Amino acid sequence: MKKATKKVVIVGGGTAGWLSASLLKRLIDSSIEIELVESDAIGTIGVGEATIPPIRLLNNVLGINEAEFLKETKATMKLAIKFENWRVKGEGYFHTFGAAGKSMAFCPFHHFWKRAKSLGLKESLWDYDLNYLCAKEGKFAHINSKDPILELAYAYHFDASLYANYLRKFCEKLGVVRTEGKINQVVQHQQSGFIEKVVLENGQAIEGDLFIDCSGFKGLLIQETLGAGYDDWSHWLPCDRAVAVPSERLDETLPYTRSIAHDAGWQWRIPLQHRNGNGHVYCSSHCSDDQAMDTLMNNLDSAPIGDPKLIRFKTGRRRKQWSKNVVAVGLSSGFLEPLESTSIHLIQSAVVRLVHLFPHVGIEQTNVDEYNKQSEIEYDQIRDFLILHYHLNERNDTQFWRNMREMEIPQSLSHKMELFRKTGKIFREQNDLFLESSWLQVMLGQGIEPEDYHPIANNMSEENLLKMMQNISQIKNEPLKQLSSHDEFLTRFCGL
Repeated sequence: MKKATKKVVIVGGGTAGWLSASLLKRLIDSSIEIELVESDAIGTIGVGEATIPPIRLLNNVLGINEAEFLKETKATMKLAIKFENWRVKGEGYFHTFGAAGKSMAFCPFHHFWKRAKSLGLKESLWDYDLNYLCAKEGKFAHINSKDPILELAYAYHFDASLYANYLRKFCEKLGVVRTEGKINQVVQHQQSGFIEKVVLENGQAIEGDLFIDCSGFKGLLIQETLGAGYDDWSHWLPCDRAVAVPSERLDETLPYTRSIAHDAGWQWRIPLQHRNGNGHVYCSSHCSDDQAMDTLMNNLDSAPIGDPKLIRFKTGRRRKQWSKNVVAVGLSSGFLEPLESTSIHLIQSAVVRLVHLFPHVGIEQTNVDEYNKQSEIEYDQIRDFLILHYHLNERNDTQFWRNMREMEIPQSLSHKMELFRKTGKIFREQNDLFLESSWLQVMLGQGIEPEDYHPIANNMSEENLLKMMQNISQIKNEPLKQLSSHDEFLTRFCGL
């Protein structure tokens, strides 16, 4: 069944729905009609208050003013994630958005650092990372330099509900129609099974050519109607619940997320302008809901300002994220716990992928198959990166951590770990969301010490190598003298 796409119906609001509407309305031919159906009576799950750098490209494409955006969403800047207690209790490391040292032809910087360590260098890899240096001192600024060694890559922490409201206002100005109401019937074409319309409780029928399912975990269209199936990844990522609660803001707003490992999971702390976001992700077979609640409430850094909310989930992905004339976006497409702040990015990438493959003259199966192939690869790669954090641990204090260390992991991840362990080499898979610097920081932080380094690092004399390391350190530390604190930046830039 081939029919030109003239109307897109988005089922569900929240970040997934309004981000889908904003990108499609901005990038696809303005003749395309977009209607979003949502009900104020149905709450949204705000799992993504922390983001990763590609969101800045999204905002630029939409033409969003950064200062206005920060003010409207109560946002703060994010340079990194600090992982605490993951390898062993009492230890921590940063996964920053930056890269240590400087780019070298044919040989990454960490091989030179590894050789320098064998010559007596005491500095850690992170001491050559500008993001780390700024995060550690609580500083931030826009650094205007053409030298890539001084690039300060960043993302945001923000209030997900305020972000969705911000995008809604943005969309409605562009002409996106919002319809309030609950859907109680989905009508399919008798022969093709394509969705023809959704019918609201008040009897109103909303027809469309392409439907975007942003209905959350239930997957009203993609699963309940079309039965697209779900690949359960609980055997690799067994955490299946989270409890979340906001708390009062701290005196100092740190420019990074904290991820603190506990007995059967981990706790996030996300600093916003007006509060902190807190949550405890855990495995219910190793920790009761009451225990998880107690762990969270006893480890808050400030007084709670709301009631804790319990969220149940199953880690995995929809087998077909595009089925017939329905594309699943957000939680309806799958769920990967927010350990590396990928939730909102997966919404962004799903819609960008749809833009690339938009069926303007009708739905072609080759388009659908390509979309699903790319989605599968993306989810698999992020899954492996998350497993890495859990599997590489040396904790013996609970059965949960022992199980994670002893479990069988995907061969793709096993190969990457072993290659790094033996040779220090890291090769990024095509379109992998995470750069070599990300894999490097987590593998080092979780305890893999490479046995070797690349022979190119031997092409420099010992004296010149150590002098180069010293020069890079001086360059990386120089901006810190001029940078203001993170809070001072927000006050000045946003006019707070």
